[in-house]
Amino acid sequence: MSNQSSNQMWGGRFASGPDAIMEAINASIGFDQRLAPQDIAGSRAHAAMLAATGIVECSDAEQMRKGLLTILSEIEAGNFEFSAALEDIHMNVESRLTDIIGPVAGRLHTARSRNDQVATDFRLWVRDQCDAVEAGLTALMRALLGQAEAGADWVMPGFTHLQTAQPVTWGHHMMAYVEMFARDRSRFQDARARMNECPLGAAALAGTGFAIDRDMTAHALGFDRPMANSLDAVSDRDFALEFLGASSICAMHLSRLAEELVIWSSAQFRFVMLSDRFSTGSSIMPQKKNPDAAELIRAKIGRIVGANIALLTVMKGLPLAYSKDMQEDKEQVFDAADTLMLALAAMEGMVRDMTANRPALAAAAASGFSTATDLADWLVRELGLPFREAHHVTGSLVARAEALECDLPDLSLAEMQAVHGQITTAVYSVLGVENSVASRRSYGGTAPDQVRRQVARWKDLLV
Repeated sequence: MSNQSSNQMWGGRFASGPDAIMEAINASIGFDQRLAPQDIAGSRAHAAMLAATGIVECSDAEQMRKGLLTILSEIEAGNFEFSAALEDIHMNVESRLTDIIGPVAGRLHTARSRNDQVATDFRLWVRDQCDAVEAGLTALMRALLGQAEAGADWVMPGFTHLQTAQPVTWGHHMMAYVEMFARDRSRFQDARARMNECPLGAAALAGTGFAIDRDMTAHALGFDRPMANSLDAVSDRDFALEFLGASSICAMHLSRLAEELVIWSSAQFRFVMLSDRFSTGSSIMPQKKNPDAAELIRAKIGRIVGANIALLTVMKGLPLAYSKDMQEDKEQVFDAADTLMLALAAMEGMVRDMTANRPALAAAAASGFSTATDLADWLVRELGLPFREAHHVTGSLVARAEALECDLPDLSLAEMQAVHGQITTAVYSVLGVENSVASRRSYGGTAPDQVRRQVARWKDLLV
C-alpha cells in the first residue's frame, strides 16, 4: 500500500505520507484485526440502518452487505491481507470494500466515526468474552460438584493459618470453591448487563446531524439500548475495566485453588493425585511428578491483574472525549481474556481428573487435635461450663496429650478427669472425626447431609 493510497483514506488534510516510525507507533492492525467479526457486524447493522432511514440507497446498502460478507469470508479463510499502512481494522475493511464494490463503499462511513465504531466493536468483543468466561466457569463448577458429590462424607482436616483446625469433609471443601466461582460468574453476568448499551451513532463525540435510527442498530447488534451520551459513548472504557476487574478476582480464586493442589499433591500431604495429563516429570529426578499446570495457573494472575492496572493507568488522566491513548486499551484485554480462558480450562481438567486420597485425608483429619473444639463444645453443652473455662480445660487436655505424644481420643478417662473431674466416658462420642463432621448441621456446615443438599441445589441451578 503506497503512502498516497494511505493518504486517500485519511482525506486531503495531509500532503505527505507518514514516517515509518510514526506508522509503526500509530498502527493497531497487528492486534485489532481480532475485532474483524465485530467490526463487520457493526458495519452491516449500520448499512442496513442507513438504507432504512433513506440516508443511502437500498441498492448501495445491499452492495455493502454483500461486500462485507465477502471480506468476512476472506478473513475467516486466512486470505485477507492486512496492511499496517491502513492503521487499523476499520480502514483495512473499508479499503477492501472499496476494492470489491467501488466508490459506493465510501457511503458506509456516513453518520459514524472510527471513534464510535471502535467503541462498538470492543464492547461486542468483551461481551462475547463475558459469555465465554461464564461457560468456562460453569464447566469448572460442574467438575467441582462431581468431586463434592463423590466425597460428601470423606473427612479431611480443615485449616486456618495452614494449621489443623477442625475436621471438615472433602465435599464441603470442594463446595467452597463452587460458591467462589459462582460469585465470579455473577460478576461477569452483571458486567455484561451493564455494558450492553450501543455506542454506534455517537459519531466522533457529538452525535450526528443525519436522521439515524440508533435503536435499530442497537437492537440489530443485540444491545439493550443506545448509549445516552455521545461523549461517554466514545470516551469511556469502564466496560473493559470491569471485565478485567472480574477477571482479576476470578484469577485470584483460581490461584488459591491451584496453590492447594500444589500443596495437596506433594509427598508430604498426598491428599490428591493429579492426572498425568496435567503433570510433568523432571529431567534429572525420575521420581518427580510436578503439578506444573497448577503452578502456571497460580502465576497467571500476575498477567491478568497487570492488564487491569495497565488499562486503569491508560485511562486515569484522559480528558473527554477520545484520545489516541485509548488505542492502548485492547492488547492487555485480549491477553487477559486468553489467559483466563486457558486457566479455567486447565483447572476444570485438573479438577475433573484428580483423585482424592481418602485414607490420607482421613488420617490427617484425625491428627493435630482437630476435635479440640468439639471437646470444648461438649464441656459447655454437657457440663454447663462457660465457654472460656471449657476452652481452658481443653487447652490443658491438649497439652497433656502432647506430653504423652498421643491425640485427644487416646487419653484415658482418668487422665481427662485429672484435669476436670466431671468428664465422663460420653466425651469420647465427640472426639471421633466422623462424629465431629456429622454434628456440623447448621446451614452451610460441613455435615455430609448439608453438603449433599448444597450439591443438589447447585446441580439444579446449573441445568
